[in-house]
Amino acid sequence: MVAHRGASEVSPEHTLAAYRRAVEAGADGLECDIRLTADGHLVCVHDRRIERTSNGRGVLSTMSLEELDSFDWGSWKNPWAELDDEADLPDADMTKVLTLEKLLATVHDAGRPLELAIETKHPTRYAGLVERRLIEMLDRFGWAHPKVGSESPVRVMSFSWLSLRRMRVLAPGLRTVLLMDRVPLRFRDGSLPAGVSYAGPSLEIVSAHPEYVDRAHKHGHQVHVWTVNTEQDVRLCRDLGVDALISDHPEMALKTLAEDPADAPAYAAEHRRRLMDRLRRGR
Repeated sequence: MVAHRGASEVSPEHTLAAYRRAVEAGADGLECDIRLTADGHLVCVHDRRIERTSNGRGVLSTMSLEELDSFDWGSWKNPWAELDDEADLPDADMTKVLTLEKLLATVHDAGRPLELAIETKHPTRYAGLVERRLIEMLDRFGWAHPKVGSESPVRVMSFSWLSLRRMRVLAPGLRTVLLMDRVPLRFRDGSLPAGVSYAGPSLEIVSAHPEYVDRAHKHGHQVHVWTVNTEQDVRLCRDLGVDALISDHPEMALKTLAEDPADAPAYAAEHRRRLMDRLRRGR
């Protein structure tokens, strides 16, 4: 179970507070998006522009880290916090822009095995510089070039096959995930472009085409599904044998994954029966 932008259902996405909450909840991994600032720092932010998740304005890639650090990156999540007696008190972990370096240190110091799925955002004005900076940062932690027989806790995800190809050249030992909101015709048999480790289909893809999971597995590829935010969808991924699900709500996802399928609500059992019938017919 991978926490999407941290425990972003309840905490401001991509803040240190969101990631610490996900770790405390027991998430197996964390997910983040990265963008490059004007002065060469990698920060964990999803959008090209910063209005949605901060009180600043403008295009992130035109700003320095110092500029980004001057904005509030958490208050948008609960704009009425001052009137809410039960709201968390604001602190730097909840309001400051998060650098990738700080998130990597959090994973390193977690005290237990923890994976990190890093999505490179494209298109970008910096083209291949994002991947080069990423490798440099991972090298500081010894995670860019794992030794033979070992595996880095980091995997790199992207919708851009070009980005993953750059990663393959720069760090061939790193695992990669091709994110897909639609599966290209030539890969509907479960295959992937040369060098890509895992398939990253959307929840919509596996809901509409559950047989895709089995096809990918037959080609030797794990399947990592995004974004899985309801109990029913968690059960769907579990029943299909999905290898990793990415969720905004790690507490809910982990609780649902831990339940005995026999104890699931009656409607869930009926849904599972219909799913299995559909898969048998599709094979």
